[in-house]
Amino acid sequence: MEQRWDGSVVLEAGRLLFRGRLGTTHAHAHAAVQVVVVRSGTVELADRYGGRLAVSAAVIPSRATHSLHAEDAQGTVAYYDSDSHVGRALRSRFPTAPGDRVTDWTAAAVQSACPPDAPGGGRAAAAPHPAVGRAIDRVRSRLHGPVTLEEVATALHLSPSRLGHLFAEELGLPFPAYVRWVRIRRAIELVRSGATLTQAACGAGFYDSSHLTRVVHEMFGMAPSQLLRDVQWEPGPQRIRPSGPGLAGAP
Repeated sequence: MEQRWDGSVVLEAGRLLFRGRLGTTHAHAHAAVQVVVVRSGTVELADRYGGRLAVSAAVIPSRATHSLHAEDAQGTVAYYDSDSHVGRALRSRFPTAPGDRVTDWTAAAVQSACPPDAPGGGRAAAAPHPAVGRAIDRVRSRLHGPVTLEEVATALHLSPSRLGHLFAEELGLPFPAYVRWVRIRRAIELVRSGATLTQAACGAGFYDSSHLTRVVHEMFGMAPSQLLRDVQWEPGPQRIRPSGPGLAGAP
C-alpha cells in the first residue's frame, strides 16, 4: 500500500515547502529545483534510466524525470523557483548537463549547505540578464490569459529565439515550462483563497480544470485531487496543512 503524504505546506516567494510524512509519486519532471531531506524511514528515488537508490538527501534539477517512493518516512521537500536565490545556487551544483541520474542528485546534496527549511531561503531574485527579469515580470502579470514567447519577446524588442535562448541559459529551462510552473503556483494561491479547482484553473490561465490536472501530473507526479484533498489552510500568508496526501515530490 502506498504511503500517503501528510504534513504542512508553505507557499512563499520563490519556494514551495513541505514538512511531514513523505509519500509516493509517479514519474514526473518539474520546472523548479527540488531538495529532499529524509529525517526518518526510507525514501527511494528513481531516475529515467532505471537507476534506483535509497537516499537521505537529494537535489533534483528542473526537467529531471524522477519518481519517489517512501516507507514510514518523515522529511522535508522543497521546490525552489528557477529564478530564486537558492534555485540559482542549487543549479550551480550541476556544472555538466543534464544531471538527470539519481547519483547526480545525491552528489549535489553532499555539496549543498542550504537546508530546505532555512528562513527566507526562497526569496525571489531578479534574473542577471535584464531582459529575462522583464520577461518574468510580464509573464506574472498576464497569467489570467495566454502568454507566448512571441508576444513577450515582441514587447521586449527581442526575437523569440533570442529570448528563448536567454531563458534556457539563465533559468535552465524553456520558456513554456517556466510559464506552466508559475501558473501552477498561482492556481495553488487561488485554491488557498477559497477558489474551486475550476475557478483556480481559469484564474491561473489554464484552458480548463483538465488542463490543470495534466500539468500537475506532469510536474508533481500526482493529481490535483490528491494534492488538495482534506486541505486545511493555516493562519498566516500562503500556508496550508493537508491532513490527507500533500504535495507529491515536495520540499
